[in-house]
Amino acid sequence: ICFLASTTLKRILGYDDSLDVFGVHGVGGFVGTVLAGLFGAAAFGGNQIDLAIGNQMGLQFLAALITATWAGVASYVLLKITDNMVGLRVTEEDEATGLDISLHEERGYNL
Repeated sequence: ICFLASTTLKRILGYDDSLDVFGVHGVGGFVGTVLAGLFGAAAFGGNQIDLAIGNQMGLQFLAALITATWAGVASYVLLKITDNMVGLRVTEEDEATGLDISLHEERGYNL
């Protein structure tokens, strides 16, 4: 699931995530949180004998949805503040030149 989110979903939605943070941690964390409601049951190796799996998975889904919403809103606000203060991207010229040279005036590697 994380691989598909990191490759297919990123290509379809067109978002910039070079480290695949959303695909790996966001999607993996969401799916893992929901599946904790399943694997917590004794029938699936957990230690909760009388766990109502459907109810627990519903609660886990709600908790993951609330957390994802909070993280998304907080990230959006912080990114907007940062963008207004210092900007989020360098110029295309600086990107093409390389940030070692354009920002630090030195090479990180001499190849």
